[in-house]
Amino acid sequence: MEKDLIEYIAKSLVDDPDAVSVTEAEGERGSVLQLSVSQGDIGKVIGKYGRIAKALRTVLSAYASKDGKRYSLEILD
Repeated sequence: MEKDLIEYIAKSLVDDPDAVSVTEAEGERGSVLQLSVSQGDIGKVIGKYGRIAKALRTVLSAYASKDGKRYSLEILD
């Protein structure tokens, strides 16, 4: 469910929504969602001074905390 949320938000932000993919992996401190977008859209997902990336991480942690889970978000180049 968290994966779908991040994918939906990312597709809304970018110019090429078909290139958006989110994969889930296990990390040391919980699950890690890896967001991949096209090279031209990476700035739109990160945002000025990283504000959009921070907002994505905040939404993800708030959504996951209601189930007692812990997620982190990585934006891949």
